[in-house]
Amino acid sequence: MSRTPALTFLLLALLALSAAPAPAQDTKPPYEDRLVRLSEIVGSVHYLRTLCMGVDEGWRSKMQALIDLEAGQQARRARMIAAFNKGYRSFASVYRNCTNVAVEAEELYRKEGLELASEIIARYGN
Repeated sequence: MSRTPALTFLLLALLALSAAPAPAQDTKPPYEDRLVRLSEIVGSVHYLRTLCMGVDEGWRSKMQALIDLEAGQQARRARMIAAFNKGYRSFASVYRNCTNVAVEAEELYRKEGLELASEIIARYGN
């Protein structure tokens, strides 16, 4: 299985996990920092894959679905959105054309995202 479908599957699995009741107000789940980092990675991957492949694969809509399910609290929602946008903008400010370095960066970010999503599911999915 290629990494893109695997990362997409893990994002969808996170969506399913997020259907559980939201934590109480002002609480932060133990996987919060990992989820924020994953949001940043998805933003980066979204920009780089769109740049290099010339087609939107729906990363933004998958991230929006995860935010809608996971981040009921406004502060958590804002953190996830800011992280996604940071990842997107950090590469948009550097890459206007697809290069070998951009392709390598996308592969590394996808790998990190796959590992993070797998870890979140394995540790907190029960």
